Amino acid sequence: MEETLLYEALQDKNAELESSRFVAEKANLAKSDFLSSMSHELRTPLNAILGFAQLLEAGNPPPTAAQMVRLHQIIKAGWYLLELINEVLDLAVIESGKLSLSREPVSLIDVMRECQAMIESQAQRRGIHLKFIPFDNTWFATADRTRVKQVLINLLSNAIKYNREQGSVEVMCMLSSPECIRISIKDSGAGLPPEKLAQLFQPFNRLGQETGAEEGTGIGLVVTKQLVELMGGTIGVESTVGVGSEFWIELVRDDTPQLADGYTLPAELAPQTQGNTKLRTLLYVEDNPANLMLVEQIIEGHPQVRMLSARDGNLGIALARAHLPEVILMDINLPGISGIQALKTLCKDPATAHIPVIALSANAMHRDIEKGLEAGFFRYLTKPIKVNEFMIALNDALKFSERNGSTPMKQDKYDD
Repeated sequence: MEETLLYEALQDKNAELESSRFVAEKANLAKSDFLSSMSHELRTPLNAILGFAQLLEAGNPPPTAAQMVRLHQIIKAGWYLLELINEVLDLAVIESGKLSLSREPVSLIDVMRECQAMIESQAQRRGIHLKFIPFDNTWFATADRTRVKQVLINLLSNAIKYNREQGSVEVMCMLSSPECIRISIKDSGAGLPPEKLAQLFQPFNRLGQETGAEEGTGIGLVVTKQLVELMGGTIGVESTVGVGSEFWIELVRDDTPQLADGYTLPAELAPQTQGNTKLRTLLYVEDNPANLMLVEQIIEGHPQVRMLSARDGNLGIALARAHLPEVILMDINLPGISGIQALKTLCKDPATAHIPVIALSANAMHRDIEKGLEAGFFRYLTKPIKVNEFMIALNDALKFSERNGSTPMKQDKYDD
């Protein structure tokens, strides 16, 4: 009898736990869906603000000096707002357990070069001297390349923002053990007392900087810490008031023999000159008038491309079949059928299957991008548009179209 009662109690407890797990999973899914929707709604107006501001900045005739100052403030505030959106989404996705990482051998010399190129202008504006200590260029870490860059850029940005005038930042990479590589970032800032160090990785805690000149949310370091730990690494900090702080991360070393990829500079903003003067057609499927106008004005700077537009997926498919454009630019959230459904229809049709389709969407969660690439988009760009990134993707698609002609796209859809 006792065994029977115990068994029934265990069964009831298991049922209760299963019910709690189901409720928690449902809540996490609802949270992820809400974040994805909120990201889309915030990015759509930002796309128009930043896109047209970039066009005005590069306009002809150029803006006056006073106008340029105002444009820089609009652009700076816009990108900062996007950074805040990304930080909040990153934290929420990590906490929900939905963040997926690609663990692979990462060349640290390549990552360092990219981070240095990205951060140097910020350091120059503040008069901060950056010093990257040379290290063995054959070192690889087992990590997610994109997330390693995100972590280092955040730590470098903080080291510059909270430094003293004409200060310095020193970046070192060393073996802390045969299995681990340590990257340290040392600044000459004001330093932190022990009581503030203890609160450093608390979300939304800016350690008394809320009323200071530097903008921030207080969640960048929280995201950084969680990303490092998700990659199997550790993070730490040492600080002395009046001297400065040293943040470090340790990543698992990958000692498999590798050939480091060559470092290449980003492509220039201007489109590359084509070998012939044939007019090429870009079909943009988008229901937002501001987004259509923005891309139309960007394309004006590409004299060999003309733009057709469709306000929904079905019309886009019809125009693609009628005009056979060299490239299709596709929004995801469209009236009627979605951009992904339209892509599937185009890929099944032998007449249009060869056309590279670039997604341009405010659905910017990591799982949205993965889903889009798995569906077969040539590239997946997120709003707000970065004009140089857009032009690079367009040039790549035009080259692909010229190279492949009427050959259906199969392998190259995962090029990047």
